[in-house]
Amino acid sequence: MNISFENQVALVTGAASGMGLATARAFAEAGAKVVLADYREDVVQAEAEKLLREGRQAMAVGCDVSDESQIEAMVDRVVAQFGRLDVAFNNAGVMAKIAPIAESQTDEWERVIGINLRGVWSGMKYELRQMEKQGSGAIVNNASVGAITGNPGIASYIASKHGVVGLTRTAALEYISKGIRVNAVNPGLIDTQIARDVVSGDEKAYDDFAKRVPIGRAGTPEEIASAVLWLSSSAASYVVGQAITVDGGMTVG
Repeated sequence: MNISFENQVALVTGAASGMGLATARAFAEAGAKVVLADYREDVVQAEAEKLLREGRQAMAVGCDVSDESQIEAMVDRVVAQFGRLDVAFNNAGVMAKIAPIAESQTDEWERVIGINLRGVWSGMKYELRQMEKQGSGAIVNNASVGAITGNPGIASYIASKHGVVGLTRTAALEYISKGIRVNAVNPGLIDTQIARDVVSGDEKAYDDFAKRVPIGRAGTPEEIASAVLWLSSSAASYVVGQAITVDGGMTVG
C-alpha cells in the first residue's frame, strides 16, 4: 500500500534516534512536512538538515516533553512554520532504572512518569487543541508490550505504558466526533538503545532475548514506523482508540 502524506504536517517527539527518527524519516519520504522534536536539539537539527539536503521538508525543535511549557511552545512553532498539524507521533520515552518496587526511588518514579505518561498527556493536550480548530487530525502514542504485561524491576515504566493506553482510549472517545483519530502502538523488542537498557547493556543477554522472540529476532525501528504511518493514514480511517501490538509474537502465548 502506497501511503502518501503530501501537503500534511507530521510531528514526531523523541525523534533523535530509534523509532522516532525512523518514523520521522518515513513521514518525510511519504511527502509530509515533518517536525523532529527531541531534548537533544543538536541531534534533531542535524537529522532535519539531512532531510532538507535530500529534498524533503523538515524542521527541528528542541523539547523536553516533561515540561508542559516546552510542549506548548513546540506546537506553536509547528503551526507558525507550517500553518497546521495533521499528524503527531508521541514517541519520546525512557526506560526505568531496574529495581524492585520496595527499593525504587521517588525521583526515579517521577522521571519516568513525567516523560512517558505526563509527556504524552501534555503532547495530546496541545496537539488536540490545534487539530480541533482544523476539524481533523491523527495522533499515535507510543506505548509498549509493557502496556499489556508486567515485567519485574521496571514498575514505573510498566505503569507509565499502561497509562498511555488508557489516555489513548479516553482521548479517542472524546475527539472522534471532532474528526480526530487517536490510537497507540505497542512495540515489542525493537533494536534500539532503550531495549538494551532493559538488560543493562549486556549484548549477550540482549541477543538471547531476541532469539526467544517467536519470529526469532528483534524488530527494526522501520517496522514500527510502518505501523505508525498506517495508523496515521486514511487507510486506517475506521481504527479508533486501539493499541496495535507489533512484537513478532512475543505476547501471543
